[in-house]
Amino acid sequence: METAKKIALSEQVIALLNDERSAQTLATMGKDGTPHSVFADAICADADGTIRYWELLETSITNKNLTYALWFRRPVAITVRGADGMSWQITGIPIKALICGAEFEDAYRAARERFGDGADLSTVWLIAPVAVREETYAIHRQAEQTQYPLIGHLDRLARLPLP
Repeated sequence: METAKKIALSEQVIALLNDERSAQTLATMGKDGTPHSVFADAICADADGTIRYWELLETSITNKNLTYALWFRRPVAITVRGADGMSWQITGIPIKALICGAEFEDAYRAARERFGDGADLSTVWLIAPVAVREETYAIHRQAEQTQYPLIGHLDRLARLPLP
């Protein structure tokens, strides 16, 4: 990942990341390589494709792992799925952690508005996408059936009509 360059996200992926109704997960690795995945309620993308993740808890495993990822340029993975079943996985590299300043203050106010007055905001993480791939089941299934027509469960073959 050391030489990975930031890529542009499509308008479709950006819109899905910015849709509060979409399901989103963020997967990170600990310093010992242990994977950690969480549902992420606060991921969005700028028009240029930079991803922003709001971490609400200072001492969370995710916050610690993102710190390691920032220091050592480790990749993270974000999966987003819309109500229509479209699904994407984005591999990214954390590039900045905001803990103060005007942008942080704007995000802090927005987090309290979105999650309630008891919500806190630890960090606004900026993540540069370096790879994206579609993970929609129906599309993968169709591609598999086209590319490998003989692979399948025997019960499906048993139900085929005889000539």
